[in-house]
Amino acid sequence: MEFQERLQKAIERGSRTRDERTREKQAKALSVEELRRLHSEFRLPLSERIEFCLKQLAAQFPGFEYAGVLDDERGWGGSISRDDVEITRAHGRRKLFSRLEMTVRPFGSHHVLDLAAKGTVRNKEIFNRNHFQRLTEVDLDSFMEMIDIWSLEYAELYAAKG
Repeated sequence: MEFQERLQKAIERGSRTRDERTREKQAKALSVEELRRLHSEFRLPLSERIEFCLKQLAAQFPGFEYAGVLDDERGWGGSISRDDVEITRAHGRRKLFSRLEMTVRPFGSHHVLDLAAKGTVRNKEIFNRNHFQRLTEVDLDSFMEMIDIWSLEYAELYAAKG
């Protein structure tokens, strides 16, 4: 067999291997609809956990009110908030706003599950965080843990400043 023939056979084998890998990748890749379904599947238990934690937090600090968040732009989850008035000789009367919001962001083009949290205590933003993972690699327990950690951290920071 001449070198030219062996070269052609090697190229053909390489092409078959590439085609085979491409077919395998396509078979493994999830369609956009499957990813959207996965996102919805994860969103429900996370939204329930957010509601549970925020309601527990609100019960510990009278004056906080819980509100669910169901918004196509912001996401799904909940928030607690409270308005206070501080009267001092130096500053007079001023309004103080405290809020914690946690949401599962809507399905997007990056195909990730994105948990967002923003906390404010007495008009001062104390954190603005995100935790995300690809939908095909989601560890739901890590998201549940983040909700707990952020709720506890907010409670500690609010108690320290309130």
